[in-house]
Amino acid sequence: MSAKVQFVTVEEEDAGQRVDNFLMRHLRKAPKTLIYRIVRKGEVRVNKGRVKASTRLVAGDIVRIPPVTVPDKVEVIEGDIPHAQLQRIEANILFEDNDLMVINKPSGIAVHGGTGINWGLIEMVRLLRPLARRIELVHRIDRDTSGCILIAKKPSVLKALQQQIRDNKFDKRYIAMVSGSWPKAKNRIDLPLRKDRPKEGGWHVVVANDGKEAVSYFSVEQHLKGCDLVTVKLKTGRTHQIRVHALSQGCALVGDDKYGSYDVNKQFRPLGMKRLALHAQFLGFTHPVTNEWMLIEAPIWPDFEKTIQALTLDKK
Repeated sequence: MSAKVQFVTVEEEDAGQRVDNFLMRHLRKAPKTLIYRIVRKGEVRVNKGRVKASTRLVAGDIVRIPPVTVPDKVEVIEGDIPHAQLQRIEANILFEDNDLMVINKPSGIAVHGGTGINWGLIEMVRLLRPLARRIELVHRIDRDTSGCILIAKKPSVLKALQQQIRDNKFDKRYIAMVSGSWPKAKNRIDLPLRKDRPKEGGWHVVVANDGKEAVSYFSVEQHLKGCDLVTVKLKTGRTHQIRVHALSQGCALVGDDKYGSYDVNKQFRPLGMKRLALHAQFLGFTHPVTNEWMLIEAPIWPDFEKTIQALTLDKK
């Protein structure tokens, strides 16, 4: 794919889209790491100038897309994805009309394919809805996080929904289990976050004065044995925001293998929580076509519910 330089004119329906999202649609099988690398190296140009991945495009912009080397197999075919997985996603569509859909994503499924991952949620949805040719993710959640994910079926709907995100008009609420006891009266966490790349490789998010604004609201719903069940409402949506804000209070999320404790996580596995205890439970937004306010609830997955019940019973 893309054996030579492409010059793509941004249409009105794609105006306002970020450069990285624009590239992901035009280079569908290219890993995210490759897309960010060619932007960082200045190989992607908009109107002959260098840009950042977060730069938003304007109708009429000319985007230079360099030649890239990606796997020969461009399209994911149904045989690549287990039928049971496709059925699982179909069964967990919470809302759908001609413009958009909301899915209760299982933990362990990435929202899209990338390095080392042949397919993700969006590839499955495109197979399930082949007539909707412009299906795109409106937002993302971590692979290990379960719950509400919003998908647009039309460019105009995608653009309108992403504008709502930028205007902080989305209502995003999560439920999580945090290790230990959440500090009393500590409801608002307002700590800037920065994404670091250590010398030893990989990356992680840290609290830093020169980071991006990040605000979360935590509320304790139930005290359990060895952990607290909390709800979290986000004002901003930074990478790993809930996980790092919880860690800043000495209460890493249960099952968090990146920021949490191996020994603590090990205690919860026999109870059923063998993954990150974070679930996007509610998603609220204004439907771009009907102008109706929608609040969608994603039921908690059985492993999460089983662990809560076990810790509640054990506490008595």
